[in-house]
Amino acid sequence: MKLLAAALALALAAGCSSIDDMRDGNSQIEYKTATKLPPLDVPPDLTAPAREGRYQAPDARGGTTLSGYEAGRAQQARDGKREPVLPSVEGMRVERDGDQRWLVVDMPAEQLWPALKTFWQENGLLIAREYPEAGVMETEWGENRALIKDSWLRGKIGSVFEPLASTGTRDKYRTRLERAPGGGTEVYISHRGLEEVYVDSDHVQTAWHPRPSDPGLEVEFLRRFMVRLGAPAGEAARQIASAPQGRARAELKKGLDGAELLEVFEPFDRAWRRVGLALDRVGFTVEDRDRQKGVYFVRYADPLAGSKKDEGLLDKLAFWRDDKPTVKAEQYRVAVTGADEASRVQVLDRNGAAESSPTASRILALLHEQLK
Repeated sequence: MKLLAAALALALAAGCSSIDDMRDGNSQIEYKTATKLPPLDVPPDLTAPAREGRYQAPDARGGTTLSGYEAGRAQQARDGKREPVLPSVEGMRVERDGDQRWLVVDMPAEQLWPALKTFWQENGLLIAREYPEAGVMETEWGENRALIKDSWLRGKIGSVFEPLASTGTRDKYRTRLERAPGGGTEVYISHRGLEEVYVDSDHVQTAWHPRPSDPGLEVEFLRRFMVRLGAPAGEAARQIASAPQGRARAELKKGLDGAELLEVFEPFDRAWRRVGLALDRVGFTVEDRDRQKGVYFVRYADPLAGSKKDEGLLDKLAFWRDDKPTVKAEQYRVAVTGADEASRVQVLDRNGAAESSPTASRILALLHEQLK
């Protein structure tokens, strides 16, 4: 029993890692849907995604042999024909605004939707909810098992004790599809993270607290989705790195009526995209949107409603926490109006009237943190 306890302790110690380990070099990302958090039960009717035909071995009567396959490829080389490593996909580009990037694909959203769902499942993340009518898909919380460093001990007893090792972090991703003004579809991927921290002085009890969004993870999955759609890996990485950088600035101000507003120093099209991505990153529930009128219809449960407790930004983001009283989510409108050089963001109530409550100020403050 002592040897077993010692081995278990070493296995848990070997499983500790950090996000920085993944960023150094070119470490892998290997997600597995987490099972420690209550809402992460695997649906009983979950089935494995269908395999794609281009990964199957060539069919031949009587079977396929290695010598026959190589002979066929040699004949193709003599004939001047080569099989493409990846299908060529044109009409795909990456756009950038500050640290925010999104993908523009010359393909209708209806055609991208099933490919997007398969993409997340292939990367080890289950789909928690999807709203095709709103173009929004969100994954379950997942754990990046690649953060658990390989070790001799893990190789020896990993099959028994590896499930007990934990990174202490969880990630989920939201993908939003928008119809591009000039045709095609804009693809936005936003990240939200949790980390496990001790909540008592004896370091016994732990709780999940939000951690800041990681733009690096968002960029990595944009690159992977480009490859999934058929772009060569090198070309996808080049587009991600060379996307032209735009100016990203915003400022909180008072309007003529005294109501607080957020001024974004971008024309409407860019401001609309950035506000939508900011809502996704913070975790607002976007029920609908009207781009022509510049309105996002959102629900927000203010964790400070009726409370005088002064909390930090990360606490304000954690409106899903279980250790707080249940707060009813109210409906608001986030309106974006723009001119040639700048746009304004205001919070309206469910009827479209200007909202001047402390909750509206907190919503603008959360957006300002993402847009400034």
